[in-house]
Amino acid sequence: MKNIFLFLLFFYNLFSAQNGYSNQDQLPSIYLWTKIPDGPGPGGETITSTKGSLTHISTPKLIIHQPKTPNGIAILVISGGGYAHIESGSEGYPAGEWLKSLGITAFELQYRLPEENWATRSVPFQDAQRALRIIRKNAGKYKINPDKIGVLGFSAGGHLAGYISSTFNTVYYPPQDDIDLVSAQPDFTAMIYPVVSMLPPNNITHSFKSLLGKNSNTQDQTKLSVEKQVNAQTPVTFLAQSEDDPVSPVENSILMYQALKNNKVPVELHLFQSGGHGWGLGKKGTNTVEWTDLFLKWLKVNGIYNNAD
Repeated sequence: MKNIFLFLLFFYNLFSAQNGYSNQDQLPSIYLWTKIPDGPGPGGETITSTKGSLTHISTPKLIIHQPKTPNGIAILVISGGGYAHIESGSEGYPAGEWLKSLGITAFELQYRLPEENWATRSVPFQDAQRALRIIRKNAGKYKINPDKIGVLGFSAGGHLAGYISSTFNTVYYPPQDDIDLVSAQPDFTAMIYPVVSMLPPNNITHSFKSLLGKNSNTQDQTKLSVEKQVNAQTPVTFLAQSEDDPVSPVENSILMYQALKNNKVPVELHLFQSGGHGWGLGKKGTNTVEWTDLFLKWLKVNGIYNNAD
């Protein structure tokens, strides 16, 4: 009976996510900053397309998908969009609602975009690092186990998730308050059809253009390549991508997998024969729809998700 209930709840939430994105305005949120660093930014209100794509992010925040009965797990959810927009409607919002249906508290990140009049292009890293600290600082309030806080990213959001997972000790902004004394290290990471490398021949993504532009050198490209930042402290990682991905070549996930193996970090990689790019919770008619179940099984194997099916 419990299996049937969870199955129906999942599809109800998925349907609601895909057809009622405007409901996001009714969810609680947390602003990230007392004083937003490296302004001025775009100013004004966030612009949301009819499909839930966000631009003009002047005030970054966390949208909270809060379950009625939290199971102690929290996940920072990061949508993609080439660091030029945020695909919340097709990625972050439905993923947040799916996780919520499982008892996982999802914090969907609305992060600043590097080409929207900020003083530095590292503003997405600032926001992700601050977000993880806020989640851990508020673990008691949201009934979260502070040792079960992960990050899940799609496409460019996968790059951001992977990058911040290995560079959590990097000082991306001047400390503002006691929140910045809290660890920003995730306990686990999931990267779905991720952008990983900024080095040739994989420097063909919009993420590369947004973060580095036309005049970057090899040193800059290496610095922003996730696989080059992996170290022994990088958390256990889950990877999933389609082999026919036309936006982010599948070699990105393979490079990340090998870097993790080289550093003896536990990793699981799933490559799907077809599905393309941007499939969110899965593309109908392809086996990309299996990634959510595989992810939950991976969480169980690693002692993170202990709820019985």
